[in-house]
Amino acid sequence: MGWYRKSKVGIDAFRSFASKFSFNNSIQRTSHCNSFVPNALGKPSPSGSSRILRNSCFQYGIKQIQYSGPFFGGARRYYYVDRHQIHHFRPRGPHRWFQNPRIVLIVVLVGSGLVITVYLGNLETIPYTKRTHFVLLSKDIEKRLGESQFQEMKKSFKGKILPAIHPECVRVRLIATDIIEALQRGLRKEQVWTDLHYASDAVEPHETSGHETLMALSDSNPEAKWSKDDEILDDSWVQKSRKKGQEKGSESATGHIEGLQWEVLVVNDPVVNAFCLPGGKIVVFTGLLEHFRTDAEIATIIGHEVGHAVARHAAEGITKNLWFAIIQLVLYQFVMPDVVNTMSALFLRLPFSRRMEMEADYIGLLLMASAGYNPRIAPSVYEKLGKISGESALRDYLSTHPSGKKRAQLLAQAKVMDEALAIYREVQAGKGIEGFL
Repeated sequence: MGWYRKSKVGIDAFRSFASKFSFNNSIQRTSHCNSFVPNALGKPSPSGSSRILRNSCFQYGIKQIQYSGPFFGGARRYYYVDRHQIHHFRPRGPHRWFQNPRIVLIVVLVGSGLVITVYLGNLETIPYTKRTHFVLLSKDIEKRLGESQFQEMKKSFKGKILPAIHPECVRVRLIATDIIEALQRGLRKEQVWTDLHYASDAVEPHETSGHETLMALSDSNPEAKWSKDDEILDDSWVQKSRKKGQEKGSESATGHIEGLQWEVLVVNDPVVNAFCLPGGKIVVFTGLLEHFRTDAEIATIIGHEVGHAVARHAAEGITKNLWFAIIQLVLYQFVMPDVVNTMSALFLRLPFSRRMEMEADYIGLLLMASAGYNPRIAPSVYEKLGKISGESALRDYLSTHPSGKKRAQLLAQAKVMDEALAIYREVQAGKGIEGFL
C-alpha cells in the first residue's frame, strides 16, 4: 500500500498548491453603476473568489474574462450576455469565422478569383490538335526536371553509352537532326538546332535513300497496303479540337521549345525503347535499332517521342496526377482504397495516357513527313511495336499505350495521314511547308 499513500500525498500537495491561485476577472467600466453577475457556471460569485463585473447601464453585450496565474499568462476569454441574462462564451478557432456570412462571402469571392486566375493563366494550346490543356508546371521547372533526369539516366547507364563516332550514333543523330529541323519549320522557328555531344563537322548531311522512297510509295510494298474495310477508330476529338481552336484563333504554345539544347544519346541496351525528356534530351536504345533497320522506321519513333515534348505531355501528366490524387483522397472517405485506385486507373489515368500517345502519333507523323520520310511507313512501325511488346485483347483498356494494331489502323485512315502525305510530296518536289503545326 506504499504506492497508494505516496500517490495520495502527491495529489493532496498538488491540490494545496493549485488552491493558492484564483481567477482574477476584470472588465473595463464605462460608468460607476455596476453590479455583480453570475459566473460562467451560472452561480453567484462570493467575495474573495472569481468575480465577473459588468456594466449595469446596459443589460447585455460582449464582455471578457481575464485569467491570472502562472498557468494562464494573462489569457482572455470573451463572452456575451443575451437579453435573458444567459452567458454565452464565443467559440474559439478558425471555424468561428465562418459563422459570419460576410466573411464567408469574402472568402468565396477571393478564393474563386484566385482559382480562375491560376487556371486561365496556365492554359496552353497544343500544336496541331489545338487541344487546350491546363499545366501547373512552369517551363523552367519542366526543363530542369528533364535535365536532372537526363543526368541521372547517364549515371545509371554509365559504360553503356556509345561514343559519338559510333555508326549507330551518327545515324541516329542525323535522323534526329532531320526531325528537329522539321519541327522548326512546322513552328516557324528560326533557331538552329545544335547537338552538344554528337555534333561533328566531318559528317556529311543525311539524304534519304531512294530505294526506301520507292519501296514506300510502291503498291507492291506490303507495309503500304491498308484495306478500306478496316475498323475506323474514333479520333473525332482531334478534328473537333482543331476546328474549335481555329474558330477561336488559338495560338499554339511553343515557348517551352525555344532555347533548347537538343542532345541525342544511344545506349547499348537490348530494351526496345526510346524517349525524349523535357528540355530536348533524346535517348535511343540499341534494342530498338535491332528491330527497326530503316531510317524511316527510326524517324517514326523519334518523331513520336519529340511529339511528346512538343505537346508538354510530361508536365501535363504531373498536373493531371495531382488532380487525380486529390480526387482519390476524397473518395477514400467513402469507398475502399483498392476500389478507388482501380477505378482511377481504368477511367482516368489510362485513358488520358492513351490519348496523349495518339496525340504524339499525329504530331510525329507530320514531323517525319516534313523531314522527308514517307509517312506510310508509320502504321507498320506501330503494328510491329505491338507484336514485339506482346498484344492482348485487353491492352486497349489496361495499358498506357493503345494496341499497335489499332494505332496502325487509326494512322492509316485518319485525316492526318492525308495531310502528312501532302507535306511529304511537297518535300520530295523540293518545296518545304512551314507552319503546319
